Amino acid sequence: MSSDTRTRMIEATVEALRRRGVAGTSFTDVLRASGAARGAIYHHFPGGKAQIVAEAAARNGRDVQAFLATLPAGSPPAVVEAFLTAVRPVVAESAAGGGCAVAAITVPANTDTGDDTLRQVAANAFASWAEQLAQRLAAAGLAPAEAADLATLLITLLEGAHIMCRATGTVEPFDQAARIATALASSRYPGGADVS
Repeated sequence: MSSDTRTRMIEATVEALRRRGVAGTSFTDVLRASGAARGAIYHHFPGGKAQIVAEAAARNGRDVQAFLATLPAGSPPAVVEAFLTAVRPVVAESAAGGGCAVAAITVPANTDTGDDTLRQVAANAFASWAEQLAQRLAAAGLAPAEAADLATLLITLLEGAHIMCRATGTVEPFDQAARIATALASSRYPGGADVS
């Protein structure tokens, strides 16, 4: 039961980060959403808010990485299309006020001091996503360097889309970027072989 409470608290924190960022994430909201008792905070997270936020973002990072490992690897364009199709609903949530829990921790809650620990958690998560996506692209036939470059482009597209779609309240910025990424992959890597 104890681990269930901890898991629910982490899941509630991920959702709070997506909606309100680090500064807007409160223990009151996490407790309400998770159904945990007030005493659970420091029992499960003796490091307080910094610990639960770091663990929630790291957990979200691992979940996304695991999802990326399931993308089909038939050809580079197929990987790109599967990635874009899979992330579109998540980006659509950003247009409605959501966001990326990992990206949220890159903005310090206190602007006077940065939190290098949280920044590193985000950097590790983004790197793991790009690495996993590059592995799928390499399995589809791209040379490792090309796969790494394309994977980084796709993760950058995703994170930029979160911000632009939230700002505009529409998914159109993502759709525009997705059309270009799809055309690029189809023209540059039509059969999966490195054609550079």
